[in-house]
Amino acid sequence: MKVLMINGSPHPAGCTARALKEVADTLAVQGIETQIVNVGNKDVRGCVGCGFCREHGRCVFNDLVNETAPLLEEADGLIVGTPVYYAHANGGVLSFLDRLFYSTPFSKVMKVGATVVSSRRAGSTSAFDDINKYFTICGMPIASSTYWNEVHGFTAEDVERDFEGLQTMRNLGLSVAYLIKSIALGRKELGQLELPADIRTHFIR
Repeated sequence: MKVLMINGSPHPAGCTARALKEVADTLAVQGIETQIVNVGNKDVRGCVGCGFCREHGRCVFNDLVNETAPLLEEADGLIVGTPVYYAHANGGVLSFLDRLFYSTPFSKVMKVGATVVSSRRAGSTSAFDDINKYFTICGMPIASSTYWNEVHGFTAEDVERDFEGLQTMRNLGLSVAYLIKSIALGRKELGQLELPADIRTHFIR
């Protein structure tokens, strides 16, 4: 079992990374492997709506998005971490997720999703909502914790003193592990869940 982690911070060893590490350490104890992809420090452009991916199954811009796609396909879960900028998620990670989710043709149904947010003070819950919407449009169950999945601080050292935030990360790791294992058991008993998505409303006269 494997979880893909996306670090949307431009600081690979900053607050967001510290929070993700706490989750990863908990998942390791639960026997679940993790792999992290640093996105926030990469030059990732947004989607241009060209339609190339619909024909070729990959994004027209051959960059980190296409490199990450097979990692997401084989993963049982996806955890996205982001810092808060102006009360929303990092624009770079949003551009990355737009293209990653839109350009990949494989089903994401029942892959467990979770969001981790880092802020100095406020704006975390709106950033939290930004990321969770990617999961809910794809049939991905969202793992929760005992508080909103956030840590606070200006540096990774500050996060070390956010004891509640770190506990929230550990509890998130336990929730993600439990969901992934439960879904695996359910798949053996019930088979893979299929959610038809071939009906579209256009209101064209």
